[in-house]
Amino acid sequence: FRTGLAEPLARRGWRLAVTLTPTAARWLEPELPGLAGLTDLPVRWTSRLPSEPKPHPVPDAFAFAPATLNSLAKLAVGIGDNQALTVLSEALGRRAPLVVLAQVGPDQARHPAYRGHLAVLREAGAQVVTGGPEEVLGALAVFEARRSELTAKRDA
Repeated sequence: FRTGLAEPLARRGWRLAVTLTPTAARWLEPELPGLAGLTDLPVRWTSRLPSEPKPHPVPDAFAFAPATLNSLAKLAVGIGDNQALTVLSEALGRRAPLVVLAQVGPDQARHPAYRGHLAVLREAGAQVVTGGPEEVLGALAVFEARRSELTAKRDA
């Protein structure tokens, strides 16, 4: 995650705020200090109390990578049972640019609900890719180019 996605995005000038599912936080535990150092923000995987300040700024764009079958299904039906899915559900609700890297096995991809969940996410405005981090980088580069064009037109 860090070398394939976070570091390339940081090199391109993106300000990163990382929010993980609890499972991803366990998988990436050795990388958490490096991610926090790269972003200068805390890496989140637990919810904050309502009385606590939000530790991350509101992002311009979101990358959900990798997205498991379980998390894809939850996001598609609006289940925000962890901090990452709550943030992504809010992003879908405000139609923020969202790239979803679906990473499921071949048997999971044949599950009867899988294609329907992807269709729901696409209809909500998410761009779903299935290759690897390079596809996420490419999709975010397209968003960045569009944003730059709009800024240039606005400032002209």
